[in-house]
Amino acid sequence: MDAKMNDLISKASVLVEALPFIQKFRRSVVVIKFGGSVMEDPELVRGAMCDIVMLEAIGIKPVVVHGGGKAISAELKKQDIPVKFVNGLRYTDERTIRIVDDVLHNQVNAQLVELGDAAGGRMRPVSGKSVLRAARTFSTDPVTGKSEDIGFVGKVTGVDVSAICEALESNCIPVVTPLGTGECGQVYNINADTAASEIAKALRARKLVFVSDVPGVLANREDESSVIPTICTSEIAQLSADGILSGGMLPKVQSCAEALNHGINKVHMIDGRLRHSLLLEIFTANGVGTQIIRPDSVM
Repeated sequence: MDAKMNDLISKASVLVEALPFIQKFRRSVVVIKFGGSVMEDPELVRGAMCDIVMLEAIGIKPVVVHGGGKAISAELKKQDIPVKFVNGLRYTDERTIRIVDDVLHNQVNAQLVELGDAAGGRMRPVSGKSVLRAARTFSTDPVTGKSEDIGFVGKVTGVDVSAICEALESNCIPVVTPLGTGECGQVYNINADTAASEIAKALRARKLVFVSDVPGVLANREDESSVIPTICTSEIAQLSADGILSGGMLPKVQSCAEALNHGINKVHMIDGRLRHSLLLEIFTANGVGTQIIRPDSVM
């Protein structure tokens, strides 16, 4: 048997390995939060959108929620608007929220929709302003405990998924911006991780997947090969005490646990810099990132 035939057989074997996962997750809603520096690499973005289109083609219902922090910062710099962060959150004044709104809808969302359509998908842009109800929030200094004004940054107070469900029922892939609307129509900047989690909870999604520029939760922060494959929610407190979960990773994992408590089966954290990481995580037994599960979780 020649090498070409062996290669074809190997490819067929990959499909067979994926079969039980395809059967298990067919017709399930999977919310995918897409962000990090991977959004700055056109080839990585193109590859990720192709993978998302493939999910829809085999019967899964993907919902994309995206970030766009670097694109926003670039546009603010271009317009000579100062970029300011307070305890890790972008200070968002009236000029900034207009830029955030414009960049997220007309640059980032539009690019993702275009790339998804080019891959053969039927993408549908959905404004978070029609999905997320929001109210103004404040930042709390971790040292002093003092509240600080951060402008038009919002916390989610309600979710209306009707536009997303309409897209799914039309066999389209919704691509959602992380913005919310408050009283009197005020637009608020919403953390994209939070937006994805709240949307996943409202949809009772089967899975919530965070695609970013980190490989998952690391046992050793200096070693990217030390990915912890599975974390049970009952282990989070001990991992925090051991210093494995710290900094920005701790609140992210805690929010994952909250999402699991609202009916989501599993939450995954994967590295978008790895080609086809989304498919590898969902359709292989071992996966490539960190999955967070409840003690009673099943596949």
